[in-house]
Amino acid sequence: MKSLSPAELKAWMDDKMPFVLIDVREDWEREVYNIGGEHIPLGDVIARRDEIPVDKPVVVYCEKGIRSSIIIQRLEGIGFNNLYNLSGGMSNWKKANLS
Repeated sequence: MKSLSPAELKAWMDDKMPFVLIDVREDWEREVYNIGGEHIPLGDVIARRDEIPVDKPVVVYCEKGIRSSIIIQRLEGIGFNNLYNLSGGMSNWKKANLS
């Protein structure tokens, strides 16, 4: 599984690299803090997989990187190969103080 550190993701954002960001956390978690992107809660990702592009990098994030890694494994199992996990999720992002 490919992953990005918070600093690498911030560099992608700053460089305006073409990618899609997907938050797989629950609604209440996203309301508390998020870094943007599409919101597709974990339980909905497989059903909404057609909304996930296959022609550009997709960075998936959650709170600690566990749920995002689980869903990336499931998506890779059905043919996705353009997915990146945000290492450590929002917890690591906040620790890095990048916002």
